[in-house]
Amino acid sequence: MVRKHITNTVSQWFGRFADHEFPSRVQSFINHAYVNLLGLDMREFAPPSTYPTLNKLFTRELRKKRPIDMRHGAFISPVDGFVTECGILENDKALQIKGMAYSVDDLLTLQYGREAQAIHGGSYINFYLSPKDYHRYHMPYKLRVASALHQPGKLYPVNFPSLRKRKELFVENERVILECFTEKGGRIFLVMVGALNVGRMSFTFDPRIKTNADRYEPTFYRYDKKPIWLKKGDLLGMFMMGSTVLAFAEPGLMQIRTNDRTHVRFGERVALIKE
Repeated sequence: MVRKHITNTVSQWFGRFADHEFPSRVQSFINHAYVNLLGLDMREFAPPSTYPTLNKLFTRELRKKRPIDMRHGAFISPVDGFVTECGILENDKALQIKGMAYSVDDLLTLQYGREAQAIHGGSYINFYLSPKDYHRYHMPYKLRVASALHQPGKLYPVNFPSLRKRKELFVENERVILECFTEKGGRIFLVMVGALNVGRMSFTFDPRIKTNADRYEPTFYRYDKKPIWLKKGDLLGMFMMGSTVLAFAEPGLMQIRTNDRTHVRFGERVALIKE
């Protein structure tokens, strides 16, 4: 059982503020101040004053569909963000940042103990979303969601200073783990990691998954009876504030076509699926 941490409480407080609908003039001031402070590029989105809450601004929708690389085998970035690290797992070890490794076995928990072994030596990509990025995440490839695990945890920041100083940051933080499969049975894990401030995540395929909601026991969901297939580019869910998406593939399945310290956009190819 995970105990409630001060970061969860702070995030819930901020979430109430971000969810509150202030009078239109006040809300417009808040929204414009946020846009100007963080330097948001709003060219693909509605004007800041049109969002009734700060959280609606965080989770803003693209006004036009983003071009998506639909070439055969193209694995696209699920988000607008920054590739903090990518590469090949050394057994179960991945880098959260240079010189700071974390255990994928610990990240995926005992619930996926046997399945985690199947990705040892595979490929991984860490995508970091800053508070100014587009906060929705999409399916990077046509995949079947076989199961999901909501693992409660802390909500430490996941920015670069935190990545450099806090070991096993992704393992400590609250997260939702999706076990997915390609049409030919290749296994891919997608992990959405929570972060400070609001700390909530939502998922289009299962509204039961609720994060930072005073749940302290892991919750596991299986989707055997009614298979859930999502196409490349389909909306998967959204972060209520910036955070991180981690992608892991079994050995030989995913060839990385991006580099660390690279800014990527949803829809661009970042890897090639080889089946």
